[in-house]
Amino acid sequence: MTGLPMKIVQYLNHSANGNGHVAVAVDLACEQVRDGHDVYFVSGYGDFDDLLAQHDVKVLTLGDPSGPGPLRLLRMAWRLLRVVRRVKPDVINAHMVYAALAARLIQPLGRFGLVTTIHNSFDRQASLMRAGDRVIAVSDAVGRDMEQRGIPAEKLRTVTNGTIGGARRPAYTGPPEPLQHPAVVTVCGLHSRKGVAHLIDGFDTARRSCPDAHLYLVGGGPEQEAFEAQARGTASADHIHFLGYRADPRDVLASADVFVLASLRDPCPLVIFEAREMGNPIIATSVDGIPASLNDGRAGVLVPPADPDAIAREIVRVLSDDALRDTLSHAAREDLEQMTVRRMSRQTVDVYTETLR
Repeated sequence: MTGLPMKIVQYLNHSANGNGHVAVAVDLACEQVRDGHDVYFVSGYGDFDDLLAQHDVKVLTLGDPSGPGPLRLLRMAWRLLRVVRRVKPDVINAHMVYAALAARLIQPLGRFGLVTTIHNSFDRQASLMRAGDRVIAVSDAVGRDMEQRGIPAEKLRTVTNGTIGGARRPAYTGPPEPLQHPAVVTVCGLHSRKGVAHLIDGFDTARRSCPDAHLYLVGGGPEQEAFEAQARGTASADHIHFLGYRADPRDVLASADVFVLASLRDPCPLVIFEAREMGNPIIATSVDGIPASLNDGRAGVLVPPADPDAIAREIVRVLSDDALRDTLSHAAREDLEQMTVRRMSRQTVDVYTETLR
């Protein structure tokens, strides 16, 4: 354990499956209990209550504070104030804008340190996370972006995401999903920010050189029907497969010949670390926190965003070269200790300690 035990609240609007900020908060809560802290997980509603309880995290569900923005914020603040008066936390770590603002509203009544974590720097409201006494950026790229948008540098601290070895995703020992090979895999929400349309176009082009290749898309989202229609309109329609959302996609990653992430914006995607854990050769766009997640291109191939031809070119190059795939697979598995939940949690607690000083 690092430092004295603290009473910590991880606070979110909700804790629904399929959200990276929720995954980070769940992993932090479980790991911080493991390190001897007294941790409360507070959210409107969610999907991780059983897992959190199994790891001795105290779960408080406050209900969905529906209503227009100001009314919603006041309801969240009032419900959180009742929690604070009961729990008397040392630190609240707020993970989204409404949670951060609700905590800031009641901070004068609560005598706690407020740390906010910026997960989605592309959101227009992300600069409101300055409400914290300290503001955690999940990558250096996010920190630079937030400083340019007015958050004082003296408040900002970078704690890169980690996902390996946490309670939510223990070491994977199951069998790989049977896929048709060569298998190109992506795991992402099915919306435009993830560059799915560019990946589909790039894969369709790559199949002219690799006609036996198949593309597997793991994830769900609001634009799934549009992407499925796009896929049906390509010459590769029978080779593009939508597998839907999976709570743990590592069975598919275990069978991938190459992993591709075509994001247009991505502060620090957890799936990069999961693909690295599984030893996947990786192709990803050079945006936001992705280059750092791939050791600035040493642990994977970086391509420009919104460039289907570059994606196609690299898919063909990687699938056509066994030695290159082996090299990329080996490079992906290097420095895995930097991608662990333990490292992320202990650096986060260091920020809490600094805040309380």
